[in-house]
Amino acid sequence: MLGANMKILIGAATLVAATTMLLGLSAPVLASGDDDNGDRREIGDYEFSSGSPDFVHGVPINPEEAWTLAVGGRIYDNWWNALDVAEPRGTHPAYPEIGQKSGEQTWRCKSCHGWDFLGKDGIYAEGSSNYTGIGGITGAIGRPVEQIAALLRDENHLYTTDMINDEQMGWVAAFVSRGQIDVAKYIDLTTRTMIPGAGDISRGRGIFQTVCAACHGFDGRLLDWGDGDSSNFVGTEASELPDEVLHKVLSSHPGAAMVNLRAFPVQFSVDVVAYAATLPVD
Repeated sequence: MLGANMKILIGAATLVAATTMLLGLSAPVLASGDDDNGDRREIGDYEFSSGSPDFVHGVPINPEEAWTLAVGGRIYDNWWNALDVAEPRGTHPAYPEIGQKSGEQTWRCKSCHGWDFLGKDGIYAEGSSNYTGIGGITGAIGRPVEQIAALLRDENHLYTTDMINDEQMGWVAAFVSRGQIDVAKYIDLTTRTMIPGAGDISRGRGIFQTVCAACHGFDGRLLDWGDGDSSNFVGTEASELPDEVLHKVLSSHPGAAMVNLRAFPVQFSVDVVAYAATLPVD
């Protein structure tokens, strides 16, 4: 015969199952094992004992592709802010003498390869203050992540495990392999302005008003990065640096609690930048 405690446990399990069926909910995953789709997870998406991972620097229990590419994009932007580690000291040993930058900025991937990933063949062409003579990374699209990660450890890149550990290197390598977009489809690389008609301003307005305005305000002037009497709003940035803003809309700004649209069609991000470029610049 079943003991009283066993009867209680069976009764509770039956109640949970019945409630789940009644409400039309999916049954919670309590143990490991594979379902018919091979996608059953041992602990689901939550680990109640340890609290929720921090959005800015934490890692979700079950990272999806969109999260991986977004965090990889932030590492590409500024890895020490993205990963909350010490910034590098001095100028990168492989940074070309022709370059006009110095110090920690020379350690950023974007400093040589650009927001358009084309390096010297894109917006950072000769004549740009960011010109280095270094090419882009579009040739790495589709390459194995392991191959890209190994390349980033070589004598030219010099990213050690103390700077970016192996798991984190996998994220940025995934971004290089699978997260790059064709910026030239949306932004004129010569004038550095949005191509007319590339973005749906009306749809961008809707996204901005319901998502971005939570931090930036409806006119984009709630946050100001300017110095002294010079303002620098999201409208200023989108007008002058649409390629950079597009990258940050897709991946977030490193070290900031900023939402991103990586999980949505790229066109939505383009629409937001097109609308943001119509907002006040001062």
